Amino acid sequence: MPADSEPSLVPLPHTWRPLGPRIAGIVAGAVVLVITVFLWVGFDAETRAAVTPFQRGTVVAFGLLAASVIHALARSRADAEIDGLVVVNGYRRHTYAWEQIIAVRMPPGAPWVTLDLADGTTASVMAIQGSDGERAKRALRQLRALVDRPQNP
Repeated sequence: MPADSEPSLVPLPHTWRPLGPRIAGIVAGAVVLVITVFLWVGFDAETRAAVTPFQRGTVVAFGLLAASVIHALARSRADAEIDGLVVVNGYRRHTYAWEQIIAVRMPPGAPWVTLDLADGTTASVMAIQGSDGERAKRALRQLRALVDRPQNP
């Protein structure tokens, strides 16, 4: 077996972040902004004058809502620290001691990693996205190696 396929412990602290959602969010946000600006500039003066402040506010509100959703996906991360794993999914933060994490799973086709916890529940880790391909598989191996190590560092 090649040395590259062996799971290795990453130095702590270590952070994993999703790549695909960040790129998709930035591109989608930029495209929507550019299209909106071009549409507004393309309107004649009469059409622009007919748009009420409420209508403008509604467009701005939807833009801010979309930006907050994109930001929530892009800020997802998992921080492996000496004491445990800190998972940030969107705007929620969860801290798990290494002893709480029983297993780390990402079945084929799963959108992200799932932690099996000692209390019988599961927790999603949106920082490691299945859509990131080989990058996600490497992160999964690294996180499993940290969870499966015989003793805490």
